[in-house]
Order: sequence, then structure tokens, then C-alpha cells
Amino acid sequence: MSENQNLLAEQRRTLILDEVRRRGGVRVNELTRKLGVSDMTVRRDLDALARQGVLEKVHGGAVPVVEASTHEPGFEAKSGLELTAKEDIARGAAELVSPGAAIALSGGTTTFALAHRLVDVPDLTVVTNSVRVADVFHAAQRTSGSRQGTATVVLTGGVRTPSDSLVGPVADQAIAALHFDLLFLGVHGISVEAGLSTPNLAEAETNRRLVQSARRVVVVADHTKWGTVGLSSFASLEQVDTLVTDTGLPAGARAEVSEHLRRLVVAGEPEESAEAAGN
Repeated sequence: MSENQNLLAEQRRTLILDEVRRRGGVRVNELTRKLGVSDMTVRRDLDALARQGVLEKVHGGAVPVVEASTHEPGFEAKSGLELTAKEDIARGAAELVSPGAAIALSGGTTTFALAHRLVDVPDLTVVTNSVRVADVFHAAQRTSGSRQGTATVVLTGGVRTPSDSLVGPVADQAIAALHFDLLFLGVHGISVEAGLSTPNLAEAETNRRLVQSARRVVVVADHTKWGTVGLSSFASLEQVDTLVTDTGLPAGARAEVSEHLRRLVVAGEPEESAEAAGN
């Protein structure tokens, strides 16, 4: 069978993972027909996804991994997932930032992608509890030198989580004393019932402080986060001003989201207000 050159490995694996999650399991021969690739290519993709811990290989196919609400993947494990979606979301979210703004970025791989989009926005003040996000801005400053307009970065203290966020009382106290125009918040899970949630109790409390200190809250989350519920909820959807997501979010989920927040931005599509999207 000839290989389908129209799909990159990342795109194939995203489609495979979506199919596994949607159907509760798939067989290799079904995927070869659907994707138009060889049996060997599908098995390599399943091996890669199994190494990332997002599915489990079984005889003849794969099934989803049932994660406990307390399971917290590390930064490296999450960084290889939904790369295209995260780049699209970062591009859309960056358009919400004006020069001179005071912004906050929480930890996460999507906010990490966003940070790369913001290094050239002049005169930003950036508050973050993410070691990875702070490194992006510091690296940009080392490259550009002391040119005018580079970001001022405030990195909170705290205890480091598997996702390289700083949390706990030190971080909470630092954030509580600050006020910023815009918070970009990465999430483990988002749903109507549980709102925004995380498997890490200390991170939940730090995220609550971030939400309380922000004039506007922007959640940056790809479609796979919809319907996922972590151990601890830290904000309701009504506390969110804007959700920036990708085109993989189903129409039904878009309608549900739009009933609870002011603005829905689907990166790569013409923007519509949350009110209009819910009609």
C-alpha cells in the first residue's frame, strides 16, 4: 500500500488518538483503511502514542488510557501532543495582547507556545509561575541584548510541579500582591460541571490566586481538554472571559461553552462572539 503523503506523522497521530478516545478503541486494520497508510506505519504511530502514555496498545489495536483524576503528566509528556493545535491557539491568543500590557501566563505547554509568540511585543510586564515560560523570555533577552522594549519578567517562587510550574504558599503570596490586565491560563481539564480543573491540589490554589488577580481571564486549551476533569476545580466557566481553542472542538461543545462565557475564539476560523455561537 502506498503511503499517504498528505498527512504528517503528528497529524496522523492526532487523528488516531481522537478516534481511540471517541470510539473507546480501534483496530490496526481499521486505521490503515481510514488513513491510507501501511500496517507498519500505524503500528509505529501506536508505539509513539503508547510511549507518551496517552493510549494503551492491545492485540490488534489500541484502547484509551483511563487516567485517575490525580494523574499529572510531566511537561515533556504533554509537549509532544496536539502541536499544531497549540501553535494555532498561541497565534490566536497573541493577538489579544497589546504593547505595554501587564500579563500573566500560567504553567503548561500551550502557554509555553504562546510565550514564543509574545517575545517581540514591546514593553510587556510578564508575571509567570512557569519556569519554562520565564526561560523563553530570558533567552530572548540574551539574544537581543538590552534593547529597548524587552519584557520585564516576574517569576514567582514556590515548589516545582511535574509540569514545571511553581506552586504553594510562596507562589500564592507573591501572586496575591500583584494585579495584571490579562491572564493566559493553561488547564488540565475543562467542563461545564467542573469548570477548570487540575490533578494537583497546590496548583489549583495557585491558579485560583492567578484568576483573582486578573482583570480578564483567557483560557488557552485544545479540544482534547474538553470533558476532562482533574481532582480539584479552581474556577467556573463564568469566571472566564475568553476561551481560545482549536478547530477540533465539536459543535456541541462550542454551544455549551458559549452559554457560560463571553467570548469564544476558535483559532483558524472567523471569530464569533460566544453569544452568537450559542444561538
